[in-house]
Amino acid sequence: MPKRSQAYAEAGVDLDAAEALVDRIRGAVDATHTKGVISDIGGFGGLFKPDLSGMGEPILVAATDGVGTKIKLAAAFSEHAGIGKDLVAMSANDVLVQGAKPLFFLDYFATGKLDLDVAEAVVSSVASACQEAGCALLGGETAEMPDMYTDNEYDLAGFCVGMVDKDKIVDGSGVRVGDALIGLASTGVHSNGFSLVRKLVDESGLGPEDVLPGTELTAKQALLMPTAIYVKPVLNVMRDFDVHGMVHITGGGFHDNIPRVLPSSVEVRIDFGSWPVPPVFPWIKDTAAMTWDEMLHVFNCGIGYVLAVDQEQTEDVLARLNQNLDQPAWRIGSIAKRTEAESCQVLIDIPGAAC
Repeated sequence: MPKRSQAYAEAGVDLDAAEALVDRIRGAVDATHTKGVISDIGGFGGLFKPDLSGMGEPILVAATDGVGTKIKLAAAFSEHAGIGKDLVAMSANDVLVQGAKPLFFLDYFATGKLDLDVAEAVVSSVASACQEAGCALLGGETAEMPDMYTDNEYDLAGFCVGMVDKDKIVDGSGVRVGDALIGLASTGVHSNGFSLVRKLVDESGLGPEDVLPGTELTAKQALLMPTAIYVKPVLNVMRDFDVHGMVHITGGGFHDNIPRVLPSSVEVRIDFGSWPVPPVFPWIKDTAAMTWDEMLHVFNCGIGYVLAVDQEQTEDVLARLNQNLDQPAWRIGSIAKRTEAESCQVLIDIPGAAC
């Protein structure tokens, strides 16, 4: 090893390990490359030539996100294989909300000391999720920063870019009174609320292989289930049906996310009994002594993505979505005229709801 590399390694940054990681993940990354990719892994920047055929006025849509402190639970449970899917899902689903198809994704992996096995598991998970979302893993950065993180800590950030024709942008302006709300199932907690979840795990003394009370799953399985990626089923619907508005239910639950795409003149009325709530959520609710109203302000409670569609197309849209039995959908409510200008825009029929 050259003297400079040896000195750098002694300072805590192992360039050889970083190069070894690139060799390990090259195959997984290459497998994500769509025909638009015109660069190879390892360049200073990723090159992508989008297919503009059939586009009148193409618009780029970009989103960035992380996975919060779910990473700390993944590390505590020594389960890193799904966290990359969480990373891709958080940004790809956000790009989708505008009606855009994700084109490419970039990841940022920062750690105190590069563990090749952990990093490979995470980046391979990112690559697999990119294939599920139909986008290329165009590039990324691995940063070894010994003074910023402890040896076994890491953090992630993701960046997704998609494209939509201007006249097909979905921004919620088309939402109107009478529209039906269709909810797509979440896989579980997804990637929000883990500061509370980790506190409950610690207080309950749950280990990764312990069965989570009220479920048939281990704590590791129930709490680290990767976030669902909704890109393919939703784009499939958009090809044949009018979608007036879409919502990715993330941090802030129903009450913070749904109003982001609503005209000020309408409100949503949600039937809380219209979908089965996964058992992980009653465990969180009971263990934290929360009400369902509080839960719906924080968690997705079983619905990870919402579509507003024309009332007359509801059954056909549901039939299309429910072709995939692993990710079912239900009619969960409707759009109504707002009763008061200062009133809440999300009304859920649960006892004691403050809104």
